[in-house]
This record gives sequence, structure tokens and C-alpha cells, in this order.
Amino acid sequence: MSELFWADKSAQQIIDQDPSRDMYVTECGLGASGIPHVGSLGDGIRSYVVSLALKEKGNDALFQAYSDDRDGLRKIPYGFPSELKEYVGNPVSHIPDPFGCHDSFGHHISSLLTDAFDTMGIEYRFQSSDEAYKAGTLDKEIALLLERHKEAGTIIRNVTGQEKYLTQYPYFAICEECGKIYTTRVTDFDSEAEIVSYVCDGEFVGKDSTTNEDIVVKGCGARGTTHIRNGKLAWKVEFAARWRAFDIAFEAFGKDILESVKVNDAICEQLLSYTPPVHAFYELFVERGGGKISKSKGNVFTPQRWLRYGAPESLILLMLKRLAYARVVDLEEIPKLMDEVNYLEDVYFGKVKVNNEKERMHLRRLYEYVKLLDVPETPSLSIPYSVIANIASVIPSDTPNRDEIIINILQNSKKAPSSLSEEQREDLMTMIRYATEWTNDAGGPMAHEPLELTEAEREALLQLIDVLGEGMDAEDIQNAVFTTAQEHDLKPAKFFKLLYYVLLGVQRGPRAGTLIKTIGVQRACQIIEREIETSRQGSS
Repeated sequence: MSELFWADKSAQQIIDQDPSRDMYVTECGLGASGIPHVGSLGDGIRSYVVSLALKEKGNDALFQAYSDDRDGLRKIPYGFPSELKEYVGNPVSHIPDPFGCHDSFGHHISSLLTDAFDTMGIEYRFQSSDEAYKAGTLDKEIALLLERHKEAGTIIRNVTGQEKYLTQYPYFAICEECGKIYTTRVTDFDSEAEIVSYVCDGEFVGKDSTTNEDIVVKGCGARGTTHIRNGKLAWKVEFAARWRAFDIAFEAFGKDILESVKVNDAICEQLLSYTPPVHAFYELFVERGGGKISKSKGNVFTPQRWLRYGAPESLILLMLKRLAYARVVDLEEIPKLMDEVNYLEDVYFGKVKVNNEKERMHLRRLYEYVKLLDVPETPSLSIPYSVIANIASVIPSDTPNRDEIIINILQNSKKAPSSLSEEQREDLMTMIRYATEWTNDAGGPMAHEPLELTEAEREALLQLIDVLGEGMDAEDIQNAVFTTAQEHDLKPAKFFKLLYYVLLGVQRGPRAGTLIKTIGVQRACQIIEREIETSRQGSS
């Protein structure tokens, strides 16, 4: 199995690199300065499954979620109040939460990811960067990097071409006068007292992402000294410091920080005498059409939003498959991934045959990780997301006993078993909730291949639209459907089947009159009209 899945390969590589460790710590960084999107969650999911693989191999392992909450705020995130303007340049852990629900801005942002971890059943140790600096956890690494800052600058130049740190310490003090961090410049380091001298004379241009307004941030001009715990390392060396300080064995990374990982690996080996963690590289997520997901553009698809429409397993699957390929994140992808989870389950339990044995074993292993190695003894209900979504889209949300009506339709159409256990019923109601949220935000049912209507079927549907009226009761509607079929020489049973497919996407359902009355005559007629138009376009 270790030859089939990347997480197993990574775990074995970690063990081979250092088989004597008592504890293997896998890690991900949590950006704490902007709204996290689902890609931010991916680092955590990947690191967590590697910790599971290590445990399965008989080792002690844990996953650490490291919040970069000592980073300075450079941009006010999209949708956040402009009042944060006065705090641009301050460490995010030192900024009040503008919504008042957490003890700092940084904690608010970090919680958006840790809350998603909790929802998904991912176990982790949370570590605040701010707390790590305060506690002195990074003192040894900071002191060593400041003492050898010229060597660090040379390594950075050799790897990245950047010459900035040839003459500058790779460290930002927090100004004790104005509280800013990126406006300071370290001028000296006293290694015995572990104190830096600094001047707050820098400036940078921040931004309010909602208004697109530039925010010029200038240092206050103060000169002073401060302990090394009152600041932070530059990114070009900070990964290396925390890897050694926390003895990190594995961390995944994306294309956007490839250069930073390369230089930190070099810093680890050449200055800190520490073997860098094993890495897994992954491509980034993009918008449909290829545009990069951007926090500043406000096109962020958050984990919370995803989990309104789909089960945690669908999000885990997104993060674990095809790491080397860029993937789209939007509403359209969720039904596909939900159905793919069902497919993996069917392969795992032998309901679907895969002739290639290596591929079959790979899919089984992928399913085990999608379930976080907690595989059920029996398969769950396997109903296409599109079927539930299409039915949910036509049954008004305020319909009494709506869930039971949808379940009844699924049972009548043979999409769900006629007898459901309590657990199956609860699972199905959860699926209905996901699909309802999806159709509400997607603006309607899922697209399907246009029907090839005969002329008689098209004319019958058009006539049905004409004869249906809001004042008709269910029995009148039932009779109207039957009569319309006869008047166009269509077998009533075939016409009813066509009508169910047009309205629900399945070929069986409750009595047509009751169904149309429940949907609402006007809404039902709109669906029929749309199907006729789609059929015409398809035939042309």
C-alpha cells in the first residue's frame, strides 16, 4: 500500500529520514491576516493524513496548526470595516477583533480554519506564533540567525537572488512607541542580553481591499532597544526557525511559497544544523477560467461556505487527490466531488468493479483517507447529488413535511430504499439540506442533457401549460395531465414519466396532480417551459 498513495510514501520517507524520533510532528501554517479560503485548509488536511499514516505504521504522531498571528496586517481584508486602517502595520494578534467575538483580529481569522477542522473531525494542536515568541520558544533560533545574519543574507541571495538581507537583519522588531512591525529596521544585536537595537523609519503601502484604497504606513521615527521576543523573523528564515524549534517532520507547501521553502530548507541545513522536514508540493486553486483565487479581490471560497453545500468528505477529497494539478474551486465542483466520494465508497465495498488492480487499490486507499482512516463497516446511501438537488430545487422550502416529500419521491423513483434505518434517514435529510443550500445559491436545478422531445410531446407539454390554472386542485391537475396525453395520442404512462423527468429529473414520483400542486402551478409551468426551450436549442 505504501507504494500507492502519496501520504503513505511521505510517512515512510519521514521514518526513513529519522527512525529514532519519539514523536513525529506534522504541521501547517494558518495565515492570520486575511480571510482563509478552502486552499488554506488544504495544508492542514494533508498534514493531518500524513500524521494518520505515521500512526498506522506504529508511531506516535500529532498534527500542529501553527497560526502566523504575529504577522503584520498589510491589507484590510475584503468585507472588513475600514476602521482597521489605523492598525495596518501592527501584528494581527495585537489588533482588536472588529466583530468583538474573539480576543484579537488574528484569533478571529485563525478560528475560521480551526472551526472547520473541528467540524471535519481533524485533531490538532493549536500553536499561536505570537505566544511562541512571547514564551521564548524561538529564542535559540532567533539568536543564532541574528548572530549569523550575514551568512543568512548570502544564502537568501544565492537561492532567491534577493540582496536585501546582505545588509539587513532578517528580523522585524515591534516598535515600542507606535506598535508597528514592518516599519522597523534592526541596527544591532546584543547576543548576551538578547536585545536588538532598532529604528522605526520605514514605510510601505497597504490597502483597504473593500474600497481598493491605498494606505501609506510610515514609521514613527523612534529609536530604541527591545528583547528578541518582541518582534518576528522574516519569512525567508522564519519557517526554518519554527521547524527546528518544534521539531517538525513534515509540512506541505503550495506553488506560491516554493521559493520561501527552498531558502528555508537551505537555512535549516547550513545555519541551524537541522534536517528540513519532508515536504509535499501541491498546485494552487483557481477560479473557473484560470484566475487565481485572491483574498483582496473578494473571490474567496471559504471552508464554511463549502461545508454548507457538501459533506466534509468532499472537501477532504478535493485536498488529497491530484496534488500536482491546479484545481477549480466553485459551486459547480461540489456536486462532482460529492458523487466522487460515493464512487470511491462503491469501489471500496465492491459495488463497482475496477479491472486494473493497482488503480483499484489506489482508489480504496484514497477512500480510507477521505474517511480519515475511520471507515464504516457498511456502505452509506449512494444517491447522486444531482438527483437530490433537482428534486430539492422544485419543492418550495416552506412546504410542510418537505423532507418527507423528497424522501418519498426518492423512494418512489427507486433512488432510495423503500425502508430506511434511522441513521439512513438522518443521512438523507442531511443530503437534502446540502442540496437545498446549493440550489438556493446556485440559482436553480443542475443542468442536464436536453431531452429529445418528439413534436407530439412538445405540443402536449405546451397545451398542459395552457390548461393548468392556479385554482385547480390536485385531482383536476391529474385529470388534465391524463386528458392532454390522450389528446396527443400519447400513452398516459409514458407522458407521466416524461413529466416527472422534466419536473424532478427522475422517472417516477407521487401523483402528478399532487406534485404540481405542491410545486405550485406557476413554478411547474416555468420548469416545463424551460425544458421545452432547452430541447429546442439542443435539437437546433
